[in-house]
Amino acid sequence: MPASIALPPLVEKVLDLLPADQEIYLVGGAVRDLLISRVAPDLDFALPSNGIALARKVANSLNADFVPLDDERDTGRVVVVNEDGPRIFLDFAVYRGANLDEDLHARDFAINAMAYNLRDGTIIDPLEGGNDLRQKIIRACSPTALSDDPVRILRGIRQAAAFGFKIEKNTRELMKQAAGQIGRVSPERLRDEVFKILKGPKPEAAIRALEMLGVLSHLMPELVSMKGVAQSEPHVYDVWTHTLAVLDYLDQVISALRVGYDAESTNDMFTGLLTLRLGRYRGQIANHFSRSLNVDRSLRSLLFFAALYHDVSKPETKTIEESGRIRFFDHDIKGAEIAAARAHSFNLSNDEIERLRDIIKNHMRIHFFADRLIHENKSPSRKAVYRFFRDSGEGGIDIVLLALADLRATRAHALTMETWTAYLDVARILLENYWERPHEVVFPPRLLDGNDLINELGLKPGPLIGRLLESIRENQAAGKIEDRGQALAFACDEIAKGVNGES
Repeated sequence: MPASIALPPLVEKVLDLLPADQEIYLVGGAVRDLLISRVAPDLDFALPSNGIALARKVANSLNADFVPLDDERDTGRVVVVNEDGPRIFLDFAVYRGANLDEDLHARDFAINAMAYNLRDGTIIDPLEGGNDLRQKIIRACSPTALSDDPVRILRGIRQAAAFGFKIEKNTRELMKQAAGQIGRVSPERLRDEVFKILKGPKPEAAIRALEMLGVLSHLMPELVSMKGVAQSEPHVYDVWTHTLAVLDYLDQVISALRVGYDAESTNDMFTGLLTLRLGRYRGQIANHFSRSLNVDRSLRSLLFFAALYHDVSKPETKTIEESGRIRFFDHDIKGAEIAAARAHSFNLSNDEIERLRDIIKNHMRIHFFADRLIHENKSPSRKAVYRFFRDSGEGGIDIVLLALADLRATRAHALTMETWTAYLDVARILLENYWERPHEVVFPPRLLDGNDLINELGLKPGPLIGRLLESIRENQAAGKIEDRGQALAFACDEIAKGVNGES
């Protein structure tokens, strides 16, 4: 076995479970990752026969879950669930072809077409993927590799971004030629690759590559219409260039607020001030992103999906005033529905779709808060903070981060420290109330319910009940109502004034 390769403990466990004469190879990305000293997130094994049977045996021995992935290709999956980490997939598949050599030639890219013989520790590399690794190149295994399975286009772009590799010229041409066949791929497989791109490093570069190679018009065509759509000052970019910049700045904002970030390592004044003003919430932000609305996708990737779509309806809502100023009325509301439609087509969960709607529909509100602070010297009131989180929920945290990236991508080099400071002030007020004063401002406890209003005030069931209860909570958040008696008195006053439209 090469001295540079240290097998993961899980591979050693699998080896211990197999008969001594079992022919089996570690293949694909796992071998690539081992050669560059990277921890492989999943493990793929290739063998001559009995893939499903062997997977079931391994699952039983490891007390893990078993999934028969593909009966026709005799492929089984073992799902190992770690208490304090992500799930690990171990796939056991019979050779794609008559033997291992044919299997490797049928794969996507040469860097993923290597095998590691688990019996003698040798590397099998018929397509010189090891050389591509050294040269940092993504190269297709064959002229038909991408047309055979067009989702490989997305995978190649994702891996180029993840590893900092270049896609070889002929492979780029093959990607362009196969782009129109993306529609053959199931929505779920496309979704999974898109969200892996958004979860990984350099999402802006990967999305740009998808557009340049002609993939985006077949994958998410509604995004293409943003290209070349002009915007008035203070925007310095068209809508599409702005969107790509938002992805880049969002990556920077989240990175600067991660646990363990060295604030002294940055020479960017805006990032330095960001860490100074909001760095106290690193732990809470990390905890926010550690939760998930779906076990297979991260909240971080969902936020980047929202960032990708936050201005998607600007082309259709564009108007030009007599003064020449360009406006995009209701682009936030309409954009939320366009994004939700794409999310539906990708078969995202209902919870994910609602979070996506919340983020995009409310993404302009922090801009309004900051504008008022700058021009009127008025910070968001307690009632405004309550309403913001009432409407956006936990997605409000995502909106804060998105707004900061949105601002930097709007003004870029023209951004002043005064404007940036105002936005950070608004962000801090929102985060402080959410995490440090939740029961006072964001989630005030209910002092009354509908039955109380009906029984105490002789009201009838109807819309008035809901409006009164919401008014009570808003005034609790504002600090004007503190107990049940005050809540009842407030409700009586509201009814007497006829403010809620009924008596």
